[in-house]
Amino acid sequence: MVPPMPPRIVSRKEHRISRRQISPNALRTLYRLRDNGFVAYLVGGCVRDLLLGRTPKDFDIATDAAPGQLKRLFRNCRLVGRRFRLAHLHFQDEIIEVSTFRSAAPVDEGEAGKTEEDHRPPRHLKDEDGMVLRDNVFGTPEEDALRRDFTINALAYNIADFSVIDHSTGLVDLEQRLIRPIGDPYVRFTEDPVRMLRAVRFAASHGFVIEPATWDVLCELSPTITRASSARLYEEVLKLFLLGSAGPVFPLLEESGLGPALFPGLGGGGDENGRRSIVQANLAGLDRLCRNGTPPNAPLCFAALFGPDLEEAALARHRDGVPRQQALDAACAVFFEALCRTVSVPGRIGSQLRAILALQPLLQRQPPRRPARMVHRPEFADGLGYLRLAAETSAERRPVVAWWDAFLSGDAPPTGKEAPVAETPAKQRRHRRRRPRPATVAAS
Repeated sequence: MVPPMPPRIVSRKEHRISRRQISPNALRTLYRLRDNGFVAYLVGGCVRDLLLGRTPKDFDIATDAAPGQLKRLFRNCRLVGRRFRLAHLHFQDEIIEVSTFRSAAPVDEGEAGKTEEDHRPPRHLKDEDGMVLRDNVFGTPEEDALRRDFTINALAYNIADFSVIDHSTGLVDLEQRLIRPIGDPYVRFTEDPVRMLRAVRFAASHGFVIEPATWDVLCELSPTITRASSARLYEEVLKLFLLGSAGPVFPLLEESGLGPALFPGLGGGGDENGRRSIVQANLAGLDRLCRNGTPPNAPLCFAALFGPDLEEAALARHRDGVPRQQALDAACAVFFEALCRTVSVPGRIGSQLRAILALQPLLQRQPPRRPARMVHRPEFADGLGYLRLAAETSAERRPVVAWWDAFLSGDAPPTGKEAPVAETPAKQRRHRRRRPRPATVAAS
C-alpha cells in the first residue's frame, strides 16, 4: 500500500460531472446520508466514466456510516456479503450499492483483543497465499481510496461540495489512458486474482493501455486466476464478453495467459489458428449486437466462444459412427466437465448451448422441414443468431441466413403444405369408432 498523500481536489467549475448525469436514486441516497451527518461519496467506475463523458452502468456510494446505521436509515436496505459487507438499497428500477469506508488490516488482526471464548470471525482474513478472504475493517475516505484496485477507480465525487477527490494518480492516469494498480501490482493481484480480469476488461472497453510493469506481473500471475471461486469467475466472464468489448478483450486474454487458464480447451486441436480466428469473428458479432441495442445473452455468448470447438469435436465422433445427437451430447459433456473446474457455468446455460448447436443442421437444411414449427422452438432465436455469426466466416451459410430472413419476412416460397408462421394450424376433429352394443341375455 502506498503511503497517503495530500489529495488533489477538483472544484465543481473544473470538472465535467453534472448532477443531471447521476441516477436520481443515487442522488437521493447521497443527500439523505449528508443530511444525517454522514460523509457520502460517489466512488469507483461511475466517477471514472462520468469524467470520460460515458454513461455509467451503475452508481456505487461509499460512506462513513456503518452497515447497521445504513440498515436503520434506509427501509429498502438489504445487507449482503461476507467477504465485503455491503448494503444494497432496492429501488423500483435499480439497486444502489453502498459500502462503508474501509482500511488496511490492523496488525495481528484476528488475534489482538480476542479471548478463547470469543468465536467471532476476524474482520480481515487472508489465506496462506495472500488472497483476501474477508475485508471488513472500516477506515477513512483516504484509506478506502488507497485500498482500491486501480488509480482510475479511486476517484470520488463529494456530494457536500460537488468536488472530485483524487487520493492517488487517477486523474493523471485518466488523461494518459493508463491502467495502473494502486501499490505493488504483485500484491494487489495476489490479494484478488480477479483484478487481472478487471484490468484486461477496462483496457478493452475503454481503449486504455495497461502499464508495462503491471502487464509483466499480470502475465506472470495469470495461471493463479483459477484460485478465485468458479462462481465468481462465471460472473466476470459474462462481463468480459457481454458488455460490447468482447472482440478486443479476447486477444488480451490470449496474450496474457488468462484465456488458456480460464478455458483450457478453447482453440485446441490441429486447426487451432483457424478456429481462433472464427471465435474472434464471432465475438466481433456479439459486439455489433450490443451496438445495435440487442445485447446477446449468456447461451449465445458461450456458443460464440465454444461452438466452433464443440461442433468440430461432435463431427469427429459422428465420423466414427456415433449418431449426430449422441456425438454432440458426448462432446458437450466432456467439455463442460473440464470448463466447470474453473468457470462454474450453470447447467441450464449448458443445456441451452447444446440446444443451439443441435439446431444448426436443421436450420441449414435447404429447404428446411417444417420451418414454421421450428420458429416456435424456444432455442430458435439464439440458434439463428449463432448461424448469423457463423455466416460471417462461412460463405456457404450466407444463403441459408438469407433464406431464413426471407421466410421470416414472408417472402420465401412455401415448403410443402405447411402453414405460414403467423397462422396456427386448425385442430382436426378426432373420429371415434362406435363401440358395439353388448348382447342382451334372453330370458329363459
